[in-house]
Amino acid sequence: MNRQTINAVVLLGVLSLASILIVQLVWVRKTLEMQEKNIAIQEKEDSLNLNSFSESSIIALKNVLEEIQKTSTDSLDTYGTVRQVRNNQFTVDLSEELQPFYLETLLQKEFYNQNIHQDFIYGIYDCFTDSIFLSKIIHFSKDEAYIVTKDSIPGISAEKLDLKKDGHYFTVFFPNVMAKSIKPAVFISPWIYISIIIVLVLVFFGYSLAIIIRQKRLSEVKNDFINNMTHELKTPISTISLSSEMLMRMDLNEDPEKIRKYAGIIYKENKRLENQVERVLNVAKLDKDQVILNKENFNVHELLLEVKENFEFNQMNQGGKIDLHCDASIWQIQADPVHLTNVVYNLLDNAAKYCTTIPEIVISTRNDKQNLIIEISDNGIGIKREDLKMIFDKFYRVPTGNVHNVKGFGLGLYYVKLIIEAHEGKIDVKSALNKGTTFSISLPLN
Repeated sequence: MNRQTINAVVLLGVLSLASILIVQLVWVRKTLEMQEKNIAIQEKEDSLNLNSFSESSIIALKNVLEEIQKTSTDSLDTYGTVRQVRNNQFTVDLSEELQPFYLETLLQKEFYNQNIHQDFIYGIYDCFTDSIFLSKIIHFSKDEAYIVTKDSIPGISAEKLDLKKDGHYFTVFFPNVMAKSIKPAVFISPWIYISIIIVLVLVFFGYSLAIIIRQKRLSEVKNDFINNMTHELKTPISTISLSSEMLMRMDLNEDPEKIRKYAGIIYKENKRLENQVERVLNVAKLDKDQVILNKENFNVHELLLEVKENFEFNQMNQGGKIDLHCDASIWQIQADPVHLTNVVYNLLDNAAKYCTTIPEIVISTRNDKQNLIIEISDNGIGIKREDLKMIFDKFYRVPTGNVHNVKGFGLGLYYVKLIIEAHEGKIDVKSALNKGTTFSISLPLN
C-alpha cells in the first residue's frame, strides 16, 4: 500500500466522520423540533379538553340547581350562582337547606347525562345550622354508573377545599381532573451525545489507520526480506552452478588441483546455503517457543575472549581490531553458552558489516547490582532514531533502497533479543548516526 492510498483512506475517513456529524446534528435538531411541536399540540388538546369539561360541569350544576329550585318556595336567579373555583372545583349558591343524599342523587344523574365520567366528592355548608358536610369519594363505574365508597381522599378536607362559613352553598370537587404539565422526553444533552459519537468514531478511525500503517510497514519489511533472501541465495547458487559447469567441461585426468579447487568452492557455497536456511529455520522454531536453553555455570570472560579470537581470525582479514575490557568483578553466570556465543557473534558481525572504515570494536563488562552488563560498541554508520525502535523486529532491516551491499535476512537482532529475554535479561541500544552504536546486554547473576 503506497502513500497515496493511505492519504486517500485518511481523506475518506475524515469526510465520513464529517458526514456522520452533520447527520447527527440534523437528526438531533429535527428531534428537538418535533418534540416541541408535539408538546404544543398536547397542551392545546389538554386545554380544549379542560374547557369542554368546565362547560359540561357548569351545565350539569345549573341543571341540578334548577331541580332544587323546583321544590323550593324561594326563587333565586341562577345567573352567577355557579362559579368555577379551580379547574376541578365548582361552587353553587343556594337559598335554603339541602339534604346530602338528595344532592348526591341529582349530581350523579346530571353528570351521567352530560357524559362527565369522573370521580367526585361534594361538600355542603348550611348557614342556618352553621355546619359543613363533606362526602366520601364517589367513583364512576361503567357498569353501575356511580358507586359511593367509604374511602376518603388523603389530604382532602374542608379547609383544603376552602369550605368557608360564608353564605349557603354546595361545592363539587373532581380529584382526578388536573391541568397536567407536559414533561418533555428526557434526552441526553445533544452535545454530550455528539461528543460520545465523535470519540468512538475517532478511536475506531485511529485504530484502523494504525493497522493500515502497520500493515504497510509489514509489507515493506516482507518485500525487503524477499529481496535480501533473493540476493543471499542467488550468489551461492550461481557460484555452485558455474563451478559445476567447469567441472563437467574439464577432463578428469587434467589438473587435479583445479578439480579440487572447484569442488572446494561447491562445498563452501553449499555450506553457506545450508547455514542461511538453518538460520531461517532456527528463528521459525523460536517463534514456536521451541528454544531449549541448556544452562550451565561458566565464565563469561572466557567466552568473550574465545569469541573475540575466533571472530578476528575468520571475519576481520581486511583489518580492524577488537578491544576486550573485562571490568566485571563477578563474571560467573547460569546461561546457555552456545546461544550466548551466537548472541555476541551476531552483534560483532553487525558491527563489522555496518562500518565504512576500519572496524574498531570495544567489548566491556561490568556489574550493576545483581546483573552482569556486557557492552559492545563500534565506530560504524550508526542507526537513525526512527529505526532504533524497530531493529529488533523480525525481518526488519534499516532501509537502504535497492542497495544490498550488506547481506542478511534481518533475523540477527531478532534472534539476539529472543535469547536475551529467554535468559530473563534485557538488551538496550544507543546510536548516533555516522558515529557508532552501543548494544548493552544485562543478564542476571543468579
